[in-house]
Amino acid sequence: MNKAVAVVTGAGSGIGSAISRELSARGYHVVVTDMNEMAAQSLANTLDSARACKMDVTSIEEINEVANSVISIEQRLDLWVSNAGVSKMARFEDVSESMFDFTIAVNLKGVFFAGQAAARAMNTLGTNNGVIVNIASMAGKQGKVPFLADYVASKFGVVGLTQAMAYELAPSGIRVNSVCPGYVATPMQVRELAWEAELRGMTSEQVRNLWIADTPLGRLEEPEDVAKVVCFLAGRDADFLTGEAIAVNGGAFMD
Repeated sequence: MNKAVAVVTGAGSGIGSAISRELSARGYHVVVTDMNEMAAQSLANTLDSARACKMDVTSIEEINEVANSVISIEQRLDLWVSNAGVSKMARFEDVSESMFDFTIAVNLKGVFFAGQAAARAMNTLGTNNGVIVNIASMAGKQGKVPFLADYVASKFGVVGLTQAMAYELAPSGIRVNSVCPGYVATPMQVRELAWEAELRGMTSEQVRNLWIADTPLGRLEEPEDVAKVVCFLAGRDADFLTGEAIAVNGGAFMD
């Protein structure tokens, strides 16, 4: 394939969808993956060059099936974006073992084994300057995030994992970075607004205003804000950037 090839996980909606659209607009062939195959196919149908695949990132078998299909069908892999993620708000003392296990399985274990599959595929294909981008969170840099202790743990893990991957994969010419969004306006955020409002005894609009007030640039983040930074990390301008966790949050958290 002449076009650069990118795989995006959790691409059926939200940030993953925006990343897929931005990559397509910049000339990539996008392998759109999501556990909701219909959502993935619906997005792929709107892109210039794309293919949809079902992928539940809690299934190592499905991750490897997608990676192997890229090796056999596209025969090229330039970029892998591990975006799939989940959240569920609860007070720390109320987080159940099953809730914790599910959050870690999607947000951290999924990123680990997707990165493993991506690296193997890139090495099999002899990819030069391969790139892996992991979507972490502002919650991967600070613990001052209410009602998301298990999510915070998973995203701190993604930031550390990114550094470990970057170190080990550098000899193969693979760069690995993470992106740490803030308050992004997505379907997930709508759910979080309702959960936090209930836990705080406030309305969703009041919580939303708190989030905006917490962001110096004065607005909620859009998925496209994240997508543009992913594209930067995938491009040649970021050739000497690896192991970093890029904050993209309008100043809501500065490090």
